[in-house]
Amino acid sequence: MRERAQRQGIFVSFEGIDGSGKSTQARALAECLRTEGRDVVLTREPGGAAGAEEIRRLLVEGNPERWSAETEILLFNAARRDHLEKTILPALDAGKIVITDRFADSTRVYQGAARASLRPLVDKLHALVIGLEPDLTFLIDMEPAAALARGLARKSGEDRFEDLGLGFQQALRAGFLELAQANPARICQIDGARPMADISAQIAQIMRAWLDRPAP
Repeated sequence: MRERAQRQGIFVSFEGIDGSGKSTQARALAECLRTEGRDVVLTREPGGAAGAEEIRRLLVEGNPERWSAETEILLFNAARRDHLEKTILPALDAGKIVITDRFADSTRVYQGAARASLRPLVDKLHALVIGLEPDLTFLIDMEPAAALARGLARKSGEDRFEDLGLGFQQALRAGFLELAQANPARICQIDGARPMADISAQIAQIMRAWLDRPAP
C-alpha cells in the first residue's frame, strides 16, 4: 500500500449508527465543498465501485442472520478492497477530496465489537488488505431508538442491520463512542439530535478549519 505522503488528496469519512443522518451530512458536505470550487468525490460503503456494489446487496439485504460475523468481515473487506482500488486511491492520487459514507470504522464496530468479539481479526485483515485510514472522520452521534425509528421508516429494502433490533443499535453506539475516545485526533463527534442545517453548518466549519490548518 502506498504511503499517505505520496498522495495529494484528502480522505474524509462519515460514521454513525443506522438512521443517524450520516449519509445526508456526507452529501451536504460534498455539495458545500463543490460550491467552494473544490474537486470532490462522494462515495459509500459497502459499495463505491461496480464490484463492491454487487457485494453490497449480499450484505444489506435479506435475513439478519444470513451471514456470520466472520463471513461479513470477509465480504466487507472484499468490497472495501475493490472500492479502494477503483475509486478511492485514483481520486486521492488526482488530488481530490474523497468523502465516503462509512469506511473501516464501521467494520470495527459492527462486526468487531457489537456483533462478535472479533476486533483482532478486523484489525489484522485491515492491515493486510486495506492499510488506509481517513484523514478526518465525522461521527454523527444519535440516541439509538430515535435513529432506529428513522432508519426503518425509510423502507429502503436495505434494513438487514436495523432488523437486528434496538439492542444491537445501542451496542453500535457504544462501540462508535469508544472508537472516538481512542482516536480524538481523527474522529470528530457531532451531536446528530439537532436540525440538519445546524449539523451541516458545524461540519462545514470544522472542515474549512481543517483545510486551512498550517502545513505540518
